Amino acid sequence: MAGMVEWWRGRMNRRAVLAGGLAAAGASAIGASGASGQGGPAAHPAHPLHPSHPAAAGVVDHRGAHGAMVTVGDVDNARNGFDPTAMLTDWDTGAVSTLPDGRRLRTFEVVAEDKEIEIAPGIMFPAWTYNGRIPGPSLRATECDRLRIVFRNYGSHPHSMHFHGIHSARMDGVPGAGMVGPGEEFVYEFDARPFGCHLYHCHALPLKRHLHKGMYGAFVVDPDPALHPEQADVARSRLFGTPENRGWQEMVMVMNAFDTNFDNENEVYAANTVAHCYMKAPIRVAKSRPVRIYLINVVEFDPINSFHLHANFFDYYDQGTTLTPTLKTVDLVVQCQAQRGIIEFTYRDHEPGLYMFHPHQSEFTELGWVGMFEVVEDVA
Repeated sequence: MAGMVEWWRGRMNRRAVLAGGLAAAGASAIGASGASGQGGPAAHPAHPLHPSHPAAAGVVDHRGAHGAMVTVGDVDNARNGFDPTAMLTDWDTGAVSTLPDGRRLRTFEVVAEDKEIEIAPGIMFPAWTYNGRIPGPSLRATECDRLRIVFRNYGSHPHSMHFHGIHSARMDGVPGAGMVGPGEEFVYEFDARPFGCHLYHCHALPLKRHLHKGMYGAFVVDPDPALHPEQADVARSRLFGTPENRGWQEMVMVMNAFDTNFDNENEVYAANTVAHCYMKAPIRVAKSRPVRIYLINVVEFDPINSFHLHANFFDYYDQGTTLTPTLKTVDLVVQCQAQRGIIEFTYRDHEPGLYMFHPHQSEFTELGWVGMFEVVEDVA
C-alpha cells in the first residue's frame, strides 16, 4: 500500500495534471478522498453542441470558451473568508488622521495567521496569510502620506512585511529590521513614495517558502496632482475617490500560483488565488468606461508570467511610476517575479460580449490562470 501511495503522489505533479487536464485530475483525486467543496454531477453535458446543453437553446455557456477546461464545482468563498470578485475592488485605505504638522496619516492593521485556503474546488492549501486572505489586503495611499502599519504575528513562524517603496533600513522588514516572531508585534512607519503599483511581502527565510505559502499583497500609491502640475489631469484620474478616478473601472489582479505537493513546481495557477474564478464568474465591465488594472506577479518557482488581452490592445505603465505609458498599444506584457505595472484599455468601440484574458504560457492557462471580461452596455 505504501508503494501505491508514493506512486500516486508522483503522478499528481503538474505534468500529470496537464496530461489529463486540471478538472479531470482534480475531480478524480477529490472524488477518491471525499473532500468537501466539490460539486455534484454536471447539470448538463459539458460540450456546448450537445442537444441538451443550454447553448443549444441560445444560452451562451462561457465556460466552454476554452475547451471546457475548467475545474468542476465551486470554491466556498464564505469558508475562505474572501471572494475573488470582491477582491478586485476591495481597497484598504486605512484609518485616516492628521499629524501635528498637518500631513495625512494612514494607519493600517495587519495580522499574520496560518489558514487553510481552498484554491480550487475541493483542493485545500495550508497557507500563511495576511489578514486571513491571499493575496493580503490591497493597501492604498496617496503620495507623501505618512503610513503606519501595525503588524501582529499570530502565525506559527517568524514573518515580516517588506514594502517595495522608499523607506529607512530599520523599516525594511528583513532579518534584523522588522522581523516579527510568533506572538510579537512591530510598527512599520514611513512616507508613501514613489507613486506607483507596488507590493509587499514577507521577507523571512527561506524566502521562497514564505512567498509561495501566500504572504504578499498589493501596495498602491496614487500620485498627488499638486506635485505633477504638468500632468495633473492624468494624476487626478489615478487619485482614488476623485471624480476623474470614478470614471475608471479599476481593479487589482495579483497573479499567483500554488505548489500543492511541495516539490518546487506549481500545480495550480490563478489571479487572486482561486483557479478559473473569472471564467466561472466573468468580470463585468461597461463598454463606455475605460479599464485600469493594477497587475502584480508573485508566482514563485516560474521565472516569468504574462498577461494577454483578447481582441484588444492596452497601454502599460511598468511599475506604475510614470504618468506616460512605457509601452503603448500592446496586447501582451511579460512580468518577472515581483514585477508589476498598470494596464489601461477600453472596450468603447467593441460589441458587448465575452472577451478572454490569460497568460501566454499555455500551461498556466490550462491550470487555472484564465478569465473573461463580460462587456455590457452599462454596469449597475
